[in-house]
Amino acid sequence: MPQTVTTDVRRIVQRYTAVWNESDATAREQAVAELWAADGVEFVEGTQFRGRTGLVDRVAEAHGLFVASGDYRVSNDDRVSVHDDVVILTIQLIHAKGPRVGDVAWAARVFLLLDQDARIRQDYHLTVQPLPAV
Repeated sequence: MPQTVTTDVRRIVQRYTAVWNESDATAREQAVAELWAADGVEFVEGTQFRGRTGLVDRVAEAHGLFVASGDYRVSNDDRVSVHDDVVILTIQLIHAKGPRVGDVAWAARVFLLLDQDARIRQDYHLTVQPLPAV
């Protein structure tokens, strides 16, 4: 049975969501360092992003593609499950302007495997709602 979501886990989820929206490159890099273990890895659509440099680049690229323009913001659906060192959440790209403001444009289930310091060792994104073709 999943454990109760603690304040610490909610904070991790909030920080995880916020890092994708962070527009300041220095603050974003610091947030990555605080969230992921030094040897952390993210798995997305068959691609791996390894280590802090790879993760900083990955978050910056995603921010540049989706958030920097103001078209989208990253959110989560507030449903979080926890079991030991595994945290599961749904992350979403939300339309931030235009006629679809507030609608979900993309969503993925995210599985975070935490280390003993509550930093992310492994991060898996499994798309459940793909972005529509442009």
